[in-house]
Amino acid sequence: MSPLIALLVVWGVLTGVLVILLIYRSTLTMHEDDQLFLDEAESHMEQEQIELMHKVNKLNPFVRWLGAASGLLILVIAGIAIYQGLNQVQ
Repeated sequence: MSPLIALLVVWGVLTGVLVILLIYRSTLTMHEDDQLFLDEAESHMEQEQIELMHKVNKLNPFVRWLGAASGLLILVIAGIAIYQGLNQVQ
């Protein structure tokens, strides 16, 4: 297997995991409210919002790193493909 194919497989896996995390994060924040106006009877909703934000804040570093890794890897793959294409012409 050529290095370019191996890198494409790694990129596909990274990007797949990134997409799954993005979908999961969007389902978590789908019902998130920017402001809550609660009385004492609905204080459990405030706790749910706090727990939800903790989950989202835990996911954010992984999403950033996977996004950066995916972007960097596709640039490396493009560079290798261009380099191989230029060498085949000569």
